[in-house]
Amino acid sequence: MRHCFLKFLTCLLTTTLMLTACQPAGAPKSGQSGSVVSTGKAEIGGAFTLVNHEGKTVTDADFLGQPQLIYFGFTYCPDICPTALIQMARAQDALGKEGADIQHIFISVDPERDTVESLSAYVTANGFPRGLIGLTGTDEQVDQAKAAFKVYAQKVEDDASASDYTMDHSSIIYFMDSQGELVGFFTHTSPVSEIVASIKQYLKTGR
Repeated sequence: MRHCFLKFLTCLLTTTLMLTACQPAGAPKSGQSGSVVSTGKAEIGGAFTLVNHEGKTVTDADFLGQPQLIYFGFTYCPDICPTALIQMARAQDALGKEGADIQHIFISVDPERDTVESLSAYVTANGFPRGLIGLTGTDEQVDQAKAAFKVYAQKVEDDASASDYTMDHSSIIYFMDSQGELVGFFTHTSPVSEIVASIKQYLKTGR
């Protein structure tokens, strides 16, 4: 849907799209995805400093110059995160050479377990986007990135084991332009055709 105004969008991203990484059946579904239609700019995205899955420190500036699909999740996520990444991969395949310049980025909300080594193995898994970049960091660095993108993430302890936990988190695929500005957003339930259509529109019109 292409009728999201900025005030509505900001509210939607910070409230309606708060999903649980291991949501039980019958839990509320996320809001609709779509492109941003406005004469202003959404306050989504911004400065961050993280470490990529090769151990190199990077900032948001390192990704400018190319459009980006960015997803926040964690490698221990059993279903929602892999689903979102597979949707991104399917869109990548559908776009073919037309989408060759799109950067695919996975930012961990679980820096305690998502080390450089574990991220490196995760982002190269079969079924995920080719060239997927994994990012992690210190708690403070990850919190900065989460704040920039209005991401909700909360650690949930397992009552049966003090050492085990999961993460409740929002499930949003951010579509950012080559200057780091929000173009639109999707969820793990967004049809691949919708993701592809939005990317093609941006590549054709710049918005």
